[in-house]
Amino acid sequence: RRAMIMSAAAPSKSRPDAVVANTHYIFFTRIGIGIASYRRSASLTTAWSDSSVKSALALLALMALPVFAAEPTVYGRYEYIKLPELDQTFKAKMDTGALTASLSAKDIETFKKDGDDWVRFRLATKDASDKVYEHKLARISKIKSRADEEDGEESAEIVKRPVIAVRMCLDGTSRIIEVNLTDRSSFNYPLLIGAKALREFDAAVNPARRFTAGKPQC
Repeated sequence: RRAMIMSAAAPSKSRPDAVVANTHYIFFTRIGIGIASYRRSASLTTAWSDSSVKSALALLALMALPVFAAEPTVYGRYEYIKLPELDQTFKAKMDTGALTASLSAKDIETFKKDGDDWVRFRLATKDASDKVYEHKLARISKIKSRADEEDGEESAEIVKRPVIAVRMCLDGTSRIIEVNLTDRSSFNYPLLIGAKALREFDAAVNPARRFTAGKPQC
């Protein structure tokens, strides 16, 4: 008898519709457990009516439905990223191996403004002007710095970098992203988008593709 019960309760994985069957099993099991619990509590306060059964079924059906995560948007290894606060659009490297985002800057200096920590800097990018930008400081981060982005961990050293939170626009999506400031003028791309920022954009990276999104639309 135990074998028969187990066979009815748990569909065989060898069947092609095993996943669907298992989902149905979980669905109706949850409903049964929920109704039993609801009925026990209801019997203490009021009569078990048809309307209460229908309400319980509707609620439990919504709770039992499977939730599917949205597929991430696939971008290329390099994309255009707009920073509206700086009125600049950069060619960015989408780097799943890096944790945080980095923006190429120089003449970086922290200072106090109205009791808060701020940072001023100039962009260290090709054809950049001498404009000085000022932004409220989010924090100071400790970063593993590499002489070359392709170098391994053995060549990394720990450095402190100021971090600001800025709005970034990728394709038609806008997010507030923390970015650390450092001189990246020796690299080909002034903006590095790391794993944290990629998660904020719900992005996946196909290294074989480039500039798939085009210029930002936000």
